[in-house]
Amino acid sequence: MKKALAVGLAAAMAVSMTAPVYAEGDGVAKEDLKVGIIYIGDENEGYSAAHMAGIDEMVENLGLEEDQVIEKTLIGENEAAYDAAADLADQGCQIVFANSFGHETYVLQAAGEYPEVQFCHATGTQAKASGLANMHNYFTNIYESRYVSGVVAGLKLNEMIEAGEITEDQAKMGYVGAFPYAEVISGYTSFYLGAKSVCPAVTMEVKYTNSWASFDLEKECADALISDGCVLISQHADTTGAPTACEAAGVPCVGYNIDMTSVAPNTALTSASINWGVYYTYAVQCMLDGTEIDVDWCKGFADGADRLTPLNEKTVAEGTEEKVKEVEDAIIDGSLHVFDTSTFTVDGKEVTTYEKDGTEYVSDGYFHESEFGSAPAFDLAIDGITSIVE
Repeated sequence: MKKALAVGLAAAMAVSMTAPVYAEGDGVAKEDLKVGIIYIGDENEGYSAAHMAGIDEMVENLGLEEDQVIEKTLIGENEAAYDAAADLADQGCQIVFANSFGHETYVLQAAGEYPEVQFCHATGTQAKASGLANMHNYFTNIYESRYVSGVVAGLKLNEMIEAGEITEDQAKMGYVGAFPYAEVISGYTSFYLGAKSVCPAVTMEVKYTNSWASFDLEKECADALISDGCVLISQHADTTGAPTACEAAGVPCVGYNIDMTSVAPNTALTSASINWGVYYTYAVQCMLDGTEIDVDWCKGFADGADRLTPLNEKTVAEGTEEKVKEVEDAIIDGSLHVFDTSTFTVDGKEVTTYEKDGTEYVSDGYFHESEFGSAPAFDLAIDGITSIVE
């Protein structure tokens, strides 16, 4: 299978050199447009639910009819992703989106076989190198909203210290991670740095579930972190498992993708989230206008692509709203860089250079995350964070 797929991809790249690229003014008539999307989950899983909300926003923004969008849910990171992509193309979709990291190889295969269809893949890395004119990657600067959510967490830790609930030595956060990929490492590091910016004593322990979405594993992981002495929990995992554990234990938590107050009304602080509607509106508008879609697209707070869910006034520390506004504004105007190398060390030393895949990421005093490609690249193990890979 791998050999056959490699041959198919090679042929696809050759085809792509002559594949039609939409020229200015050569767009699809709105009434003729069909949009396909492949989700790894469904509306019951936070990550896919956030993408679904983005698609709904795009439909409303562009005035499409609901029957112009074909959605496929619960599509695994296997041959099912290729079958789904090919079926959407066969149904007449001119643009197809896929939302999970492991879908990419299969979407690439479909892109080679359907050069007249535009394929867009979230969180991936291979579009630019593939040479396919109809293949695109997209993500957001989620590390920005994770950093700000970390500030929310750090302020809560300070409140707990001042109230005598914990000591500075006990200011230990836990993080439920999915996989030890750069996307997850970048996310939990930015969260930690946000907390550390206001609570210098903070440390963090990370445990992995090795699954993007498993309620039971995420709840089990959060329970284990709480047993290890973590007094606040966050996550890069897609269900409500961790917040459910936190609510039962009375431990503050920061979620991902969606507002977690429905399952953790007394402990949820906020969630780092993505407004996928910004990208979906952009990409589909390109189809209507006949303009080229970026090969690598990545935006953040400044473009409304990243945000926090509403702060839970019942649980956040006093002054959190004002501090969040201050930090968001600093990120937007460029006066604050999330991965400022003066704010962390690796093995006790400041990072002055980091080359990865031929690209130097450190310059001007910070790590230039998501500037050379849409997917996160930061994968350094910084001091203050203990990561446990089983």
